[in-house]
Amino acid sequence: MDIIKHRNIFFIFSAILILASIFAFFRFGMKEGIDLVGGTNWQIQINNTAVSDNDLRTELTALSGYSNLTMTSLPDRNFIVRFPSISEENHQKYLQALQAKFSDVKEQGFQSIGPTIGQELKARFLWAGLIGLLAILCYVAYAFRKVSYPVKSFKYAIIGIICLFHDIIIPVGIMAFLGWRNGTEIDTNFIVALLFILGFSMHDTIVVFDRIRENLILTNNKNKFDFAGVINSAVKQTFGRSINTSLTVVLAMLPLYVFGPFSLKYFVLTLIIGTIVGTYSSIFIASPLLYVWRPKNK
Repeated sequence: MDIIKHRNIFFIFSAILILASIFAFFRFGMKEGIDLVGGTNWQIQINNTAVSDNDLRTELTALSGYSNLTMTSLPDRNFIVRFPSISEENHQKYLQALQAKFSDVKEQGFQSIGPTIGQELKARFLWAGLIGLLAILCYVAYAFRKVSYPVKSFKYAIIGIICLFHDIIIPVGIMAFLGWRNGTEIDTNFIVALLFILGFSMHDTIVVFDRIRENLILTNNKNKFDFAGVINSAVKQTFGRSINTSLTVVLAMLPLYVFGPFSLKYFVLTLIIGTIVGTYSSIFIASPLLYVWRPKNK
C-alpha cells in the first residue's frame, strides 16, 4: 500500500467532499432545533385514520394563530408540531380542543425552551469546541516534541487540526443538505456528536503519527532515511487496527440507527459518518500531509 504515491487522488477526493459540504452549508444553512433557537416541540398521536396532516395543521393554526407551523409525520400516526412558543395554559387548551375535534388523540411528548437558553447553549458549545481544539493542539505539539526531523513537532499538531476540520465539515454539510431536503433539524445532540468526532478522529490520527515517530527513531538509528517509506510502513502497521476499531463502532451504531428512537436517529447518523470520515482522514490525509510539508532540501 503506497499511500504517498497516490496521495493526490486522496487529496482531490477530500477536496471535492469539503467543497460540496461548504457549498451546502452556505447555500442551505443549518436548520436549528428548539434546543438552539428556542420554541416548542409537541409530539401527538392521532389514531383516527380519517385525520390528515392538513386537517391537523388547519386546526392548530386556527387555535394558535400561528401561520408558520412546521409539522413532521412519523410512523404509527405520530406527528411532531413545532410552534414558535406556547404557554402551558395554551398547551392544555390546544390538547383539549384536539381531543374534542379528533377524538383519539394522545400526547407523546412536549418540550419548550426559551430563546435565551438556546443562545446560551450555542455559546457554551462553541467555547467547548474551541477549548478542545486548543487543548489538542498543545497536547500533540508536546507529545511529539522529540521528533524534529524531517517535520517539526508543531506541524503534527497543525495537520491534526486540518484533519479535524475535514472530519467536522463533511457531517455538517450532509446535515445542511438533509435540512434542506427533508427538514432535518440539528440540536444539542448533533453538537455532542461533533465533539465526539473531534476526540475519536484525533485519537485515530495520533495512533498513526505515533507509529511514524517510532519508525523515524528506528530508521535514524540505522543511518538511512526514506520518509515516504517510513510513512507507508507506519500506515501499513496501523491500518488493520484503525479499520477494526472504526468498524466495531459503526456496527454498534447501525442497530441504534435502524431500530432506535427517532429523536436519536440523526445523532447516530452523525456519529457513523464522522467515524468513517475520521478513519479515512487519519490514514489517507494526515500521513500524506506530513510528507508534503517536509523540507524539500536534503
